[in-house]
Amino acid sequence: MAKGRKRKRRAKRKGAVPTASSSDTIPRIALVDFLRGAALLGMTVFHFVYDLEFFGLEERGYSEQLHWWTLATIVAGSFLFLTGVSLYLAHNDGIRWKPWRRRLAIIVLAALAITVATRFVTPNDYIFFGILHMIAVASVAGLAFLRAPWWSAVACAVAIFAVDGVIATEWLNASALSWLGLGSITPVASDFRPVFPWLAPALLGMGVAKLCHQAGWLRVLATPELKGRSGSAVRFIGRHSLVYYLLHQPVLFALFWAWLQLAGR
Repeated sequence: MAKGRKRKRRAKRKGAVPTASSSDTIPRIALVDFLRGAALLGMTVFHFVYDLEFFGLEERGYSEQLHWWTLATIVAGSFLFLTGVSLYLAHNDGIRWKPWRRRLAIIVLAALAITVATRFVTPNDYIFFGILHMIAVASVAGLAFLRAPWWSAVACAVAIFAVDGVIATEWLNASALSWLGLGSITPVASDFRPVFPWLAPALLGMGVAKLCHQAGWLRVLATPELKGRSGSAVRFIGRHSLVYYLLHQPVLFALFWAWLQLAGR
């Protein structure tokens, strides 16, 4: 009887104090989907500008102007930051290997499809290591930080930025190693997002998400439901980000081509 009462008391104590890693402590955060959708809309704007140049409607180098370059950089950084946030939210209480493998396989196949497609469309500057390739790498590398303190992910992100700023090695210019981003020459490629420095935003996202979880701020961030017409539309795009990403540029290309045909240009 005494042992039974002790077990009951222990069970009660365990149930009374939920751990920070308990999955039911993390609500659905509409803001994450909204921000991801907003980043995709920003990407669409940049690709529209890029297509203006590609189809000869603007002068060469138009999409490389500082303000457009800034937009593209913010969009890429936001995507990778949210990748880190989502990785932590999905696996904070233990890695769910089956969905993780499935998602990784889909991203890798999509990245390969992008590489093959751009190799034919723009062979001189095709995408060999773009945002999807980097998301795949971050999805693997980020697993090492799921159980680490939040500050370790942030510290590693800072270190990656620092290393990227001081290392430029000639032997890392080889095509097999250029995806690391530590060579002395930047490869001629569209949407080039190498590990250094682009792993940093993903790790920063993981660190921030874990800090917010431990501090109890996730429920505050989950408060905005963003159910208005525009909010719901942007969240819908964010929830289906990969499909939107893969389709938006072919759709833009088709629209530009059709318009040029109708205009007789």
